[in-house]
Amino acid sequence: MKHFDISEFDSPDLKNSGAYMNDEFLEMIDKARSIANIPFKINSGFRTKEHNKKIGGSEKSSHMNGVACDIHCVDSHSRQIIVNALIQAGFKRLGIANSFIHADTDQFKKDAIWLY
Repeated sequence: MKHFDISEFDSPDLKNSGAYMNDEFLEMIDKARSIANIPFKINSGFRTKEHNKKIGGSEKSSHMNGVACDIHCVDSHSRQIIVNALIQAGFKRLGIANSFIHADTDQFKKDAIWLY
C-alpha cells in the first residue's frame, strides 16, 4: 500500500490483526486515498469479535471480516472529498456520521449509503 501501514487497521485488542484485512479492500481504500489527495485517518479497521461487542458494533459487522473501515472526518469539505473518492474507487457501501465515514466491500450485503 502506498498510503497506509497495515497496523493502522489493527483491532485495538489484537496486535498485527490488520493482516486479516482483505487484500482487495486494502487496494480499493489505497486507491481512494490517492484520488482524494488528503490524509485518511483510520478510526477502525479489523475488529475482533470481542472488541466489536465491547464497542456495540453490529453482530454482523463487516469489520470482523476485514472488509470495512471507518475514516475519521469532522468537516463537510473533507467529507465531500472522501465520499467522492470512495465512490470513484468503487465502494458501493458507505455510512456517513458526524465524525467518520464507514466504507465496506461486504459482498453479502446490499449496496447502500446510510446515515448514523
